[in-house]
Amino acid sequence: MTGLQKATRGALSAVSALIFGLGIASFGASAPAAAADMAVKAPVAPVVVDTWNPWQIRVRATGVFTNDSGHVNGVAGSGIKSSDTVIPELDISYYFTQNWAVELVLGTTYSYIDGTGSLNGLAVGKTWLLPPTLLLQYHFTNFGAFQPYVGAGVNYTIFYSTDPNQVTALDIKNTWGWALQVGFDYMLDKHWGWNVDVKKIFLEPNFNVTVGTTPLTGSTALDPWMISTGVTYRF
Repeated sequence: MTGLQKATRGALSAVSALIFGLGIASFGASAPAAAADMAVKAPVAPVVVDTWNPWQIRVRATGVFTNDSGHVNGVAGSGIKSSDTVIPELDISYYFTQNWAVELVLGTTYSYIDGTGSLNGLAVGKTWLLPPTLLLQYHFTNFGAFQPYVGAGVNYTIFYSTDPNQVTALDIKNTWGWALQVGFDYMLDKHWGWNVDVKKIFLEPNFNVTVGTTPLTGSTALDPWMISTGVTYRF
């Protein structure tokens, strides 16, 4: 083998070694990158989100305490009072957001009506009341399990099954009124809670009454306080 052939073969061997070395280095550099790409593209497990249901119901016992203020037109010194009662109450709420809700208050009660003042001792009669109330509420949610709220709305009271006693006839007119509310829920877990609630209804119905053969008119400012406690359930 001539000197030129030896030099050529040596040069080719050096080039081959260089190419092989570069290939090994390239493979070593690309392996971590490929592994990183595989880690980035690995499927991510879906996040489980706890669904929020806007519906809520309450079952409460409610004391109804009236204002006992009224009069018969044309009868000097006359007054009217109504009896206080305790009733069951059902409330249905819908939350637009975590803070804002609307509540429908349902219940029915009865009341005995008696005269006072110059009509003292006169048992006027008895009536049943259906006073559905719709309230817009704001709920405070930054106190943990203790969740107070305030509300305001409208009431429409229907008087039915009215029975006169010591008068000939009695007719009480259905009446609109305003309502204010304050209360709180103390949540025992995600669904169940204890509720305390106070409402003021501004209610002044007019009435027609016949005593003997004499027709008379009047009005009574019932303006009841409704004080309640019971159970809250959130769906």
